[in-house]
Amino acid sequence: MRAADLVEPFPTIGIDDDAMDAARLMAEQRLVGVIVMDPDGRPHAILPGSQLLRMVVPPYIQADLALARVVDERHADLMCATLAGKRVRDVLPDEKISLAVVEPDATAMEIAALMTQSHTPLVAVLDGDRYVGAITASGLFRRLLAGTA
Repeated sequence: MRAADLVEPFPTIGIDDDAMDAARLMAEQRLVGVIVMDPDGRPHAILPGSQLLRMVVPPYIQADLALARVVDERHADLMCATLAGKRVRDVLPDEKISLAVVEPDATAMEIAALMTQSHTPLVAVLDGDRYVGAITASGLFRRLLAGTA
């Protein structure tokens, strides 16, 4: 099995797009993160949902999780308002989470090894400079487990 056999369409967002749009994309498509594209249309980084949540949870609550219980739901419902006016580049982690990239002829073992080495469940597939889609760990398992039934 090669990357070309495993790749699936996977949504992306531009580095200069609205951070709120990134949150909506994750919510609507039930994604754990998105691939961030640079202005030239090349994959730049991964924006994990946990990083976006870090931007909406007040620092004092991150420092003391017990405080989360005292925030009422009315205020919790407004948490994402803090994303207003921010760009995706503003919410990327300081230490950019590099995106693992493979070419269409990469093997399933190469992809799995890259996922383990880079600690990411998402690998972008590039054919030359063209973004083709991505391979997720769940998609890789789905295909690998099909052969064990």
